[in-house]
Amino acid sequence: MVETHHAPPRSDFRSAAARFFNSALALAHTRAELASVEFAEERARLKRTAMMIAGAVFMLSFAVLGVATWVVVYFWDTHRLEAIAGVTLMFALAGALLLWRNVALERQAPPPFSATLAELTKDRSWIMDRDERRTGE
Repeated sequence: MVETHHAPPRSDFRSAAARFFNSALALAHTRAELASVEFAEERARLKRTAMMIAGAVFMLSFAVLGVATWVVVYFWDTHRLEAIAGVTLMFALAGALLLWRNVALERQAPPPFSATLAELTKDRSWIMDRDERRTGE
């Protein structure tokens, strides 16, 4: 008679698996929190960009209106030209300044979710290094 003796699973394997699962969940949770923070930052940046562009469009619209008014008033015989030209120049400069500032901010901004991607890359390289060390043993 052949006896087949199956040993119960070792508790250290179960605890190791549980620790691994907990670590994996904690890692995923941390990365999800980081992605959430970066998403909120990206949303705020997009709101700021939209407001600056809206302001620039508004100011440049007044500049165009001013130029049109200036052309009409040009044919009048008083010094209204200087006042209208000054207001038009002010709106044009304000709109150009807003557009210039927006371009500068966009050039300085990091790509969306760059911190999350960097952390995931570090995690992957850590796992690869760890696996290489284990296979080398």
